[in-house]
Amino acid sequence: MSLDSLIRKYALQNAVFYEGKANPKSVLGKVLAEDESLRSKAKEVSTLVDKIVAEVNTLTLDDQTEELREIAPELLVKEKGVKEIKLPDLPNVKDEVVMRLAPYPSGPLHIGNARMVLLNDAYVKRYGGKLLLVYDDTIGSEEKLPITEAYGYIKEGLDWLQVDIHEVVYKSDRMDMFYKWGERLVNEGHAYVCECDVETLRSLRGKGEECGHRNQSVEENQEKWLKMLDGYYGEGEAVVRIKTDMKHPNPAFRDRVLFRISKRDHPRVGGRYHVWPMLELSWAVDDHLLGVTHVLRGKELVMEDMMEKWIWDMLGVEGPEFVHYGMMRLKGIKLSKSQVRREIEKGALTGISDPRTWSMQSLRRRGFRPEAVREFVLSFGMSLVDIEVPAENLYAENRKLVDAEADRYFFVPNPVQVEIEGLPEISSVEAPLHPEFSERGKREIATGNVVYLPREDFDEYKGEKIRLKDFCNILLDEKSEFVSLQVEDIPKVQWVHDYLVVKVVMPDGTVTEGYGEKNLENTEEGQLVQFERFGFVMIDSKGDPLIAYFAHK
Repeated sequence: MSLDSLIRKYALQNAVFYEGKANPKSVLGKVLAEDESLRSKAKEVSTLVDKIVAEVNTLTLDDQTEELREIAPELLVKEKGVKEIKLPDLPNVKDEVVMRLAPYPSGPLHIGNARMVLLNDAYVKRYGGKLLLVYDDTIGSEEKLPITEAYGYIKEGLDWLQVDIHEVVYKSDRMDMFYKWGERLVNEGHAYVCECDVETLRSLRGKGEECGHRNQSVEENQEKWLKMLDGYYGEGEAVVRIKTDMKHPNPAFRDRVLFRISKRDHPRVGGRYHVWPMLELSWAVDDHLLGVTHVLRGKELVMEDMMEKWIWDMLGVEGPEFVHYGMMRLKGIKLSKSQVRREIEKGALTGISDPRTWSMQSLRRRGFRPEAVREFVLSFGMSLVDIEVPAENLYAENRKLVDAEADRYFFVPNPVQVEIEGLPEISSVEAPLHPEFSERGKREIATGNVVYLPREDFDEYKGEKIRLKDFCNILLDEKSEFVSLQVEDIPKVQWVHDYLVVKVVMPDGTVTEGYGEKNLENTEEGQLVQFERFGFVMIDSKGDPLIAYFAHK
């Protein structure tokens, strides 16, 4: 295929997906992703892309669609799991877009992290760029440490979300590089070793006053820097601070810490290092050296932007563009990796797939589809407004995907035994596996004059005429009276005669116990089904009892 043809097909696809107007930068990304040999000629290719996109954009949407159908009909179908969402263009895109995920490995990714992950992934796929997974595993905090298992948990979550990672980087492997940058800042007089205690420094910073160490000579700072590296100081006895503006209106920006001492072992590098960079320093180094072009961040991290830019300016280097978005929360749900870890250690949570963690592992265990999480997260775009939404919004996206595939079964929570008097001799009835897909077949349900109904329904309808779904009508009581087999417009209730004992683990960690119809023996572990009038559940383990995890109604 000629270069013109390659460009034109992606220009047409982008135009069709975006109401007739193709974006040259998106098209260039697709072209370079398909033919990497063109990257060395990116400027020339970009000029040709601009020309062809302009031509394509003069066509009507119908004409664009028809031409694409003729030359590349497969491009009319959006890739599964890579649905294009209308996000604003990235600023100042030049050549290849390079972005990074920088999770701290203290636990698995949870639903609150998904926005950061999926926005980066969506942009990289849109521009045909490269996404780096940079494990942010320096010891920059006294409160938390990286944990060995978390590296795998994070990658597992990314794989489930269908995020394509092009390179994996561990910051704990780059300590010597961070030291070189720290040493350069010290040698050029931009940073100093401070031995002030925390309270003294906090007081001085609040008043905009310099501490006695700020005006030490470069030679003094070099000597103390080497002492830090040699282990002369204990934890909290010395830090490296960068010289900013001690009169800056935001006290938090005044002479922030670049390096601190921690003598705790690291899960990957053990006790090899005890001087650790703070996040702003390590980000400033890696965002520059790894060639990152755009950094997506929550708007609350503007201080970190300022610090990175300050370091780049001091050392005369360039860094990426910063793009911000607001925070996304689910109503009533508190998310904390550190808290989850503590709760697991105490036995209050069963593990990372406990539904109360809201981790990617827990969502998968409950029966969520990664496409639903993607659609939910990206639907909010790059809005700077903080968003608090009910979990039902996520449930609605998943319901769209799973409703058609989930076979139906009866489950009776908190069962009440009911005897039916006057019931004709009926050994079984048939019910569809799915009411909208008759070709999927039916299931045979054993009947008898003793059945079990949900306690909630029994209490609500006692003394009234109800229909046992797909079976018969009765006048409800402990000893119920058979009325008829005819379908009537009366309350319908699920029921069982022969049954399996079933336990359903709910999102809050409680367990709902009950009886399920015998046909559940035909299900498989990892299969999503719908318990009629109860909700969608994932079959977790088959045994006595059968264990299922509740997804949503």
